[in-house]
Amino acid sequence: MIIISLSEQMLYHRRKTGVWYAYPVSTAAKGAGNLSGSFKTPLGRHRIAKKIGDGLPLLTAFRSREPFCIYDPENDDPDRDWILTRILWLTGCETGKNRRGKVDTHRRFIYIHGTHEEDKIGTPASHGCIRMKNKDMLDLFENSAVGEAVLING
Repeated sequence: MIIISLSEQMLYHRRKTGVWYAYPVSTAAKGAGNLSGSFKTPLGRHRIAKKIGDGLPLLTAFRSREPFCIYDPENDDPDRDWILTRILWLTGCETGKNRRGKVDTHRRFIYIHGTHEEDKIGTPASHGCIRMKNKDMLDLFENSAVGEAVLING
């Protein structure tokens, strides 16, 4: 089980062993919200729908969920919201809240992913996704499963 606290900017992961791991994250700069186009982090019960990037190098950059290069800070595009290292693509479990219609988390392409802005981890700065430090993202990816529950709280 994964619990994400927007107020704490933390992600808690309970592994199969029963041990909890804590990671700092960065959620939406605009706060919590479930509407499509809001650039907010959706609340409620979710699950991991798909894991993307297994076996790829650290700092692999994704475009439309496909790897296209290795991120190089020397060639950074300041207007790009880089999605790096791994992707956990979320889907909502609550019809009318985060599933279907204008509130569908999956169709909003809400991910847990690595970022090029690791210095902003711990403060809200994303466009709706949950950003993690890249090495933390590797650890979470390796120890999570498709179908695993994800609860996002305010």
